[in-house]
Amino acid sequence: MTTEIPDKLLYFGDNLGILREHIGDESVDLIYLDPPFNSARDYNILFASPKGGRSEAQIVAFKDSWQWGMQAEGEFDEIVRGGHTDVAEMIQAMRRFLGENDMMAYLVMMARRLLELHRVLKPTGSLYLHCDPVASHYLKIVLDSVFGKTRFGSEISWRRSSAHNDAKQGRKLPGNIRDVILFYTKSETWTWNWLYTPYDEDYVRHFYTHIDEKTGRRYRLGDLTAAKPGGDVSYDFHGTRPYKGRYWAYSRENMEKFHAQGRLHFPKNGGTPAYKRYLDEMPGVPLQNDWSDIRPVPPNEYLGYPTQKPLALLERIVQASSNEGDVVLDPFCGCGTAVHAAHKLKRKWIGIDITHLAIALIEKRLKDAFPGIAFAVHGTPRELEGARDLAARDKYQFQWWACSLVNAQPYQGRKKGADGGIDGLIYFQDEQKAHKKIVVSVKGGGNVGVAMVRDLVGVVEREKAEIGLFVTLAPPTQAMRSEAAKAGFYLSPTLPGNFPRLQILSVEGLLEGRERPLYPDLSQGGLTFKKAPREEKTADQKPLF
Repeated sequence: MTTEIPDKLLYFGDNLGILREHIGDESVDLIYLDPPFNSARDYNILFASPKGGRSEAQIVAFKDSWQWGMQAEGEFDEIVRGGHTDVAEMIQAMRRFLGENDMMAYLVMMARRLLELHRVLKPTGSLYLHCDPVASHYLKIVLDSVFGKTRFGSEISWRRSSAHNDAKQGRKLPGNIRDVILFYTKSETWTWNWLYTPYDEDYVRHFYTHIDEKTGRRYRLGDLTAAKPGGDVSYDFHGTRPYKGRYWAYSRENMEKFHAQGRLHFPKNGGTPAYKRYLDEMPGVPLQNDWSDIRPVPPNEYLGYPTQKPLALLERIVQASSNEGDVVLDPFCGCGTAVHAAHKLKRKWIGIDITHLAIALIEKRLKDAFPGIAFAVHGTPRELEGARDLAARDKYQFQWWACSLVNAQPYQGRKKGADGGIDGLIYFQDEQKAHKKIVVSVKGGGNVGVAMVRDLVGVVEREKAEIGLFVTLAPPTQAMRSEAAKAGFYLSPTLPGNFPRLQILSVEGLLEGRERPLYPDLSQGGLTFKKAPREEKTADQKPLF
């Protein structure tokens, strides 16, 4: 099966199903994945038995997949009964060694997805799996079984922070400041573009010791002689000859050209000349597997996403292992750094994530960075019926999605009963040095009433918020709107207009663009979600005139 891939695609949902249903065989040139795995906790908790309590090493979206239970057992059985013998044998051996625990559930989940990723990868394609040392050795074994034991390319080390004081956690271990990126190729002929990094300052000082008197350019000396003769290589050149047993490496004609170009260095005390190799003409050091030169996410780039990676890291991967027009896939796209880098470097891209929070963040990031960008989003509700379906299937995902309709931060995740009547937060600014708050309550049920409106009024007062937004899937009643009107108005101290203190917004109205939250904001949403820096001179940006 082969499928023509549109230029830009964003999918909400489990990447396993999306890969199987929407991504064709050998249709992707480069895969980068950073599967979420919070190993900041004690390493041993990953091996706790199900009876030993819930592991803390999961994020909300994969909570069920990362605990050993019926789902993990079913995925394990599918691998064993599948057609890939090496993976089936390896995953059974790992289960015998590790037992039934969170780590084993994680590896089973990853094995199934890696099999699909191998299927969609072109023969010239590469895969980069970003992880940390807690699970990297197990993932490497899984990758060997999926790709073949000869397809391992390199283990890249990236320094994600400068120092950790792990002693505070009671650990008698070195601080872990690096991540691991496992690089695999599908065949012996893979796409590779050599990249170069700057020379180390000590190297430059040691080897590039000469300064050109006329230009101030730094250079080192290169030998102009050879061990074997070949052509016109035995002659006097400005009173010099190679020392005994050596020959000129260049013809007389070329040597004169070098001299005319000022490329020759003649020792002050005599002797054979040398060739000037200027530092600014050298490409640098060919890319190695220690990427400590790429710093953590800079402040102007950080969007508040806990596992965000720096754009420079993904740009390096995209540049090294793909060409313009190639398809880049990130099946755990998080806050979208990989698709951002792919678009910036003129690649096609596919991003997949299982949370609406991530999808909403990526949509905003791309639109901020690339004004005028157009891309397709699949799996998120675009009409009322889709919203009802999402609310029926997963109320938490519905809440996160509904918060994105009003540009609000989701609040408290899945902690039942801990939200205090708050599902989302918006921060705004309508005077200098004053950040103000809006609380959002989302109702996805079929019945809403006046009591819920009164409850939100109480939450607004308790939280000392300026405004409350009541976002409802069911149509609000006139009695609810009358109750909301009793809350009065928020009057901005600096900006004109009266803003209802309690606003009822229907999901249908928000989807159709008939309704929107009303509040004054000098930051234009920049306090709720950080704005991605705008990329200059991109293909999507059209002239103003």
